[in-house]
Amino acid sequence: MERRRSLPDVLAGGVFVLIGGAFVVGSLGYELGTPLRMGPGAFPLLVGATVAALGLAIVVKGLIAGEVIAFGPIPWRAIAVITLALLFFGFAVRRLGFVPTSAVTALLTTLASSRVRLLTAVAVAAGLTVASTLIFIVGLQMRIPLWGSWLGF
Repeated sequence: MERRRSLPDVLAGGVFVLIGGAFVVGSLGYELGTPLRMGPGAFPLLVGATVAALGLAIVVKGLIAGEVIAFGPIPWRAIAVITLALLFFGFAVRRLGFVPTSAVTALLTTLASSRVRLLTAVAVAAGLTVASTLIFIVGLQMRIPLWGSWLGF
């Protein structure tokens, strides 16, 4: 029985190993602390090591028990809409405000799929806007205006 290697798995796992390794190396410049009093470098070290270990497991799986994967057509609509949504958020969040910018961005990214209905997209956008406002503005206390100067607030 011939084993096939999966190049996509090996490449994806390699990317994870590199990213995880970069976080590990970056975390070593900070104090790690102790298990009971973790320093600022402890969390990035743990996350980086976990990501690198998972990447290594994916590489091994791709080398040992890989399978041939046929890629489908490239989803150009999704790529274009998500890129547009990210650019919109970056350029408009300070002037339009966090709430409307988040709503439009979430709506655009949800509509990137041709299988999503408008009502579902609006519901998802509303939920994501509320959740991100609670997390970033209320919880993390980011200094971004809820409503921007373009809206007269």
